[in-house]
Amino acid sequence: MSGVWVFDKKGVARLISNPTRESFELKEPPHAGAGTATAPGARPRVLVYLPTNDVIRSFSELEQRLLELGWTRYHNSKNRSPHLVQFHRSHSSPHLISLPSNFRNLKHFHLYDIVVKNPCFFQVRDPSA
Repeated sequence: MSGVWVFDKKGVARLISNPTRESFELKEPPHAGAGTATAPGARPRVLVYLPTNDVIRSFSELEQRLLELGWTRYHNSKNRSPHLVQFHRSHSSPHLISLPSNFRNLKHFHLYDIVVKNPCFFQVRDPSA
């Protein structure tokens, strides 16, 4: 029995045998109230800027907030990818946030990376919260 087990909100598991990328990028979840475009059964998440309690809805909003917090865009001419945007605290800091240049391509691990590096300013929440 090979494949991927996916659990819904009620805790019921179902097996996706021979999973493909398309099976995890369903536009509509298999049943109402569950799932996102990236993983069936996963809950959608939003990034919230805590000082104003605003949901970050665009890359320009996110970049503005990061710049306000002291992050600067990292321009590395050697390994520059047009699909990747990076921010760092300072040239001597090991902290680096790497994000896709298209806001719609942000995944949950990008959101949590922002939160881990800015815990007092960002939070990941359910969209209904």
